[in-house]
Amino acid sequence: MTRPLLRFLLLGLILSALPVHAQRIAFVDTKYILDQMPEYAAAQKELDKDSKDWQDEIDQKWAQIKRLRDAFNAEAILLTEEMKKARQDEIDKKEQEARDLQQKRFGVGGDLFKKRQELIQPIQDRIYDAVKEVAGTSYVAIFDIGGVGNNVLYASDKYDKSESVLHKLGIRPSKDKNGGNPGNTRDDDDDDNGGNTTPPKDGSAKPSGSPTTPSRGNTDMKPKQ
Repeated sequence: MTRPLLRFLLLGLILSALPVHAQRIAFVDTKYILDQMPEYAAAQKELDKDSKDWQDEIDQKWAQIKRLRDAFNAEAILLTEEMKKARQDEIDKKEQEARDLQQKRFGVGGDLFKKRQELIQPIQDRIYDAVKEVAGTSYVAIFDIGGVGNNVLYASDKYDKSESVLHKLGIRPSKDKNGGNPGNTRDDDDDDNGGNTTPPKDGSAKPSGSPTTPSRGNTDMKPKQ
């Protein structure tokens, strides 16, 4: 069973224990939303341009290395061992420089990753804030069907039973999830008695996760850190 499906089933079990009037969930398609936003199109255009420029820069380095390699192979028979070693060392050095540049531009935490964070993250933040406002007190959770794995984009803290489960397991958390004093447990497992089930207006949980290794053209909206 996949992790997103497991999360969905677990949420379904939690919701099944709530009164019918509180079991309101919804979904949004962030890919569709992004496609309708002019600022996203502009950001993607800038990302594509930078990505192409950086790739051209890398391709030029590899083309130079190929020319050096071809020249070395053609002249090797005329070179002394010392000269061969010097030429080979020069080629090896340039190959390493090309690999380092590729990692700097497109690697994890590289220039493309940082540029995407700079341009796309504010747009994602705007979408998330809008989703939270739409959810208000009416929805327990809102799913994103436009991202990877149908992530929970919004979930009301009212129905977070993590610390109640810890209490049942006899575990005292070192720190309250909401920033309380270390060593305190939340004595709210009496929530299970079916009390007020209306989600608070500002109770929310941003989706967890981190941007994956950046790849050219990857624009799926990921959960915010």
